[in-house]
Amino acid sequence: MLKLTVNDIEVEVEEGSTVLHACEAANVEIPRFCYHDKLSIAGNCRMCLVDMERAPKPIASCAMPAGEGMVIRTDTDRVKKAREGVMEFLLINHPLDCPICDQGGECDLQDQAMGYGLDCSRFDENKRAVENKHMGPLISTTMTRCIHCTRCVRFATEVAGVTELGAIGRGESVEITTYLEKALASELSANIIDLCPVGALTSKPYAFSARPWELNKTESIDVMDALGSNIRIDARGAQVMRVLPRLNEDINEEWISDKTRYAVDGLRRQRLDQPYIRGRDGRLAPATWDEAFKVIAAKLKRAKPSTMAALAGDQIDAEAMFALKTLFCKLGSGNLDCRQDGAKVGGPRAGYLFNSTIAGIDQADALLIIGSNPRVEAAVMNARIRRNWLATGMPVGVVGPIADLTYDATFLGDDPTVLVELLSGKHKFVGKLKKAKRPMIIVGMGALARPDGATLLGHAREIAEMYGVVSKNWNGFNVLHLAASRVAGLDIGFLPEKSGLDVDAMYKAAEADKLDLVWLLGADEADMTRLKNAFIVYQGHHGDNGAHHADVVLPGAAYTEKDGIYLNTEGRVQYANRAAFPPGQAREDWAILRAFAGVLGINIGFDSLDELREILFRAVPHFASRDIIKPAKWVKFGSRAKIKPNEITAAVGNFYMTCPISRASETMAECVRAMDIDQAKAAE
Repeated sequence: MLKLTVNDIEVEVEEGSTVLHACEAANVEIPRFCYHDKLSIAGNCRMCLVDMERAPKPIASCAMPAGEGMVIRTDTDRVKKAREGVMEFLLINHPLDCPICDQGGECDLQDQAMGYGLDCSRFDENKRAVENKHMGPLISTTMTRCIHCTRCVRFATEVAGVTELGAIGRGESVEITTYLEKALASELSANIIDLCPVGALTSKPYAFSARPWELNKTESIDVMDALGSNIRIDARGAQVMRVLPRLNEDINEEWISDKTRYAVDGLRRQRLDQPYIRGRDGRLAPATWDEAFKVIAAKLKRAKPSTMAALAGDQIDAEAMFALKTLFCKLGSGNLDCRQDGAKVGGPRAGYLFNSTIAGIDQADALLIIGSNPRVEAAVMNARIRRNWLATGMPVGVVGPIADLTYDATFLGDDPTVLVELLSGKHKFVGKLKKAKRPMIIVGMGALARPDGATLLGHAREIAEMYGVVSKNWNGFNVLHLAASRVAGLDIGFLPEKSGLDVDAMYKAAEADKLDLVWLLGADEADMTRLKNAFIVYQGHHGDNGAHHADVVLPGAAYTEKDGIYLNTEGRVQYANRAAFPPGQAREDWAILRAFAGVLGINIGFDSLDELREILFRAVPHFASRDIIKPAKWVKFGSRAKIKPNEITAAVGNFYMTCPISRASETMAECVRAMDIDQAKAAE
């Protein structure tokens, strides 16, 4: 530790810290524009100037390494004058756009000009104007406002791994540009909006929609993937206006994916706001709740428990799954499944958790990816892998299709028999696993959602045990899920009971006319053509695949419209909060199931969300431990059957459209269109 004195206060900081860190340790505010904790140091805005003893002039505190015995002053007249001068220079060409700028009220330049600037300018010349740049459908540019802090350039290059942003020109002619004037080809591109300290980069879909002080801000959890990114939902009335990241160093740090940020406009389109019943003419017609419940109840009374089944979708909260499981258990049916993609996971928790934790990626020194593309399946987590690779040169091997992961990787082929070669020790990548002290394996749904997924899981477990992926102090065996609800569903046991049907058996039973009723709880990714012979009850929030094939539609609430518990891919318990109310007659999923149980005359043990949670916590105690991961005991899992020769394919085809909300999003459609146009131009 190093000891420094800041404004007569003695502080201690770790070696490698900067003077700026020392000032923060002394609770002294240092203004800055270019510096950011997650980016490399640029030192080009000069706003963080401080006085150092025996230094001939003020120093940039962000770029000066802290040293033993340094004496720093941040309150001298020279520092004050230097900051005023820097601010005066920054405002020389800045336009007077504050009344119409979307950054207004959240602008670092506004705040710091107020705190550290002058009340006048001595600049008499004409202001410089810069042409706006095209950065795609997500980012609006007003480059005359740009102060050249280069945060956006450093983020794109270092974090996102897309070297498409940079500065051209010299002196007053410097401009930040995308070089080829095309959309940023990154799933994390819109994070540069949060990083921009002025209004040069703002949100294009959100432009001129609201002011920050008009919005109700709710802390919640993202469900667009299984990462469980911490988000803040800003709503005005019943309408969600925008989603922003919340800081959580263990999960998403301070980034979110573009889909997380922008798919929320899909919440306003194709919504189910009242029940529907399919008539004799084959069309869905509006109905009341009583009428819908009456039709379902009549069907249930004629059906045997063995001919009823329930499927849970990818964005369902734990409470709703627990309520549906309770209802079906009361009905005597054990045909339940939360794996609508057919993934062969379940049983021991170590076989379906991201055991190292997401933050544990930072400690890995070798990585084997099996059947996964983290860039599109968990974009924020992929940035963490890239950071480790940049810092340590961590070797990465991939069993699966070739893809641009934003870091160097050795593609071992898409033939699953590569796993057999790795087990036998004949493959070249074995040497890198043996040398590693903390090797890591990530198994994705591209491997597990196959008919022989259990076999691939078993082979991955054997590789982990053979090459030290699992040891006394380290468990680097990880499963990367795609569904936000999957881990909670597996923990609850929303799986086939003894002799019950899994999703594949449900399909076969329906095709053989042996399945009378299937209840789809937000399950839009199921193969509806194979379920068409059964009576389908769809409970969800969008008129998507499930609703189109349903015989009865029950309108539910989206994730922004209800309180709910979600477990991310590492098993971390997180609580989402309601930011708005569902439209029309739509209701929260647990409330719908409770009301229907009442129609059947079945007591499922609760009348409120609190009562439901009490029962849930008794059944699965670790759900009550907010932000805690219950560690999993390492035991045998997977199958030793023969691997099928079918090539491993990608689990996600289109990053921007993976769920009913994103498929209804106009912004996501624009992103797909922009990427298609850019790819077509590149091919010419």
